[in-house]
Amino acid sequence: MSAVSVFIAGPASWNSIVVLDRLPEPVPHMQFAEETWDTVGGTSAGKALSLTSLGRSVLLYALAGSDEHGGRVRAALADAGVPTRWGGAEATERHLNLMTRQGGRVSLYLASPSTTDGADDDELRSAMAAADAIVLDLAAEPLRLLPMAIETGRPIWVDVHDYDGEAEFHRPFLEAADAVFCNTDRLDDPVAFLRSCITAGATLAVCTLGADGAVAVDAEGAEHRIGAVPVEVVDTNGAGDAFLAGVLDASLSGASVSDALAAGARSASSVLGTRHLHPLLDSVLA
Repeated sequence: MSAVSVFIAGPASWNSIVVLDRLPEPVPHMQFAEETWDTVGGTSAGKALSLTSLGRSVLLYALAGSDEHGGRVRAALADAGVPTRWGGAEATERHLNLMTRQGGRVSLYLASPSTTDGADDDELRSAMAAADAIVLDLAAEPLRLLPMAIETGRPIWVDVHDYDGEAEFHRPFLEAADAVFCNTDRLDDPVAFLRSCITAGATLAVCTLGADGAVAVDAEGAEHRIGAVPVEVVDTNGAGDAFLAGVLDASLSGASVSDALAAGARSASSVLGTRHLHPLLDSVLA
């Protein structure tokens, strides 16, 4: 396996997107969809697509079954030029995402693979050790790989998404992280959470704020803010992944925190105008 700059482990899925005028209320009722489509999903696939488009060498390690949905995900990412090492799974991850035009989302997991037996661990360990950075996303298989990633001594970047500050599943990722990314959906005080990550040992902590941009705290405790790049929004799926990818790519190139955040904002804006995770998929899934 050739050395790559960024090793990413985590979900690549086949998603059904349903756009609604409002998210469903928890009572029996009927709603009409404004639009629906099927596409590649998964937070790790989104990051790999964005890094590939930025010219950063990447290896995505993801699980997929031998089913029809797995074939679609494999083919789409291959056609988009994303180098991927596939692990076997009993079923391919699938989501039903209920979305609003404003970015509201309810994700229903229709299938989610469990961990592998570790048969490829020597190969994966070597790939992680040779990378400039490791991205481990929230899923069972990356959690299994976490001790190996720590042993390599390479910087570990994690994305805890809509973490509420308490969920136990996220804690091992947070404890291992050199860089932490999250969004503000369930945090009462994002800056306080970012500072807690720095106190715990991270060197960078970032919270995306949707249309308000993002806020970050660096290793010295300085606070940085960046505005969002104005763009006509078609679909918000993948924007957070593209933001992290832009920050990571710029950071590996030696950019300051402020410049890296600006690169993240530009990267995020590039995916908001497509209904897929990234414009690289537009021609592939036309």
